[in-house]
Amino acid sequence: MIPGANEGNLLQIVQGPGYVTLVHEIDHSTRVIPTDGRPHVPQSMRLWQGDSVGHWEGNTLVVDTTNFTNLTAYRGSSEKLHLVERFTRTADDTLIYEFTVEDPSTWGKPWTAEVPWTKTKGPVFEWACHEGNTMISTILRGARVAEQEEAQKKGK
Repeated sequence: MIPGANEGNLLQIVQGPGYVTLVHEIDHSTRVIPTDGRPHVPQSMRLWQGDSVGHWEGNTLVVDTTNFTNLTAYRGSSEKLHLVERFTRTADDTLIYEFTVEDPSTWGKPWTAEVPWTKTKGPVFEWACHEGNTMISTILRGARVAEQEEAQKKGK
């Protein structure tokens, strides 16, 4: 969930009755988070993205995630990883994402970070790698065409 400085970091948040869904642009991953009060699945069930359950504390969505696998490897974490995320809308165009990470096998104590997110005008598109990836050259070619069109308008 930690945004990077590269493209493909858009996140779409969709809320429906009893669920919140987080759709990531970069890797097509979708987290469906129940908010209906259900407990976590049994500890014997391990999931790649863990088992997330959410609830509301005022205007803050709190998501508690456990039951990761030993292959998740977030910053060297183990299957004992426990993640608590808080999504708080602080303005029409701003959401504060706060997360607390706990894993006694990896860190001596839990740690927390906070990242402000700015609303982006959508939509979220499918992000895919492909052979002969020409994204940069296509973007640059489009910019040159736009520059030429602008120069022609000014020249008339």
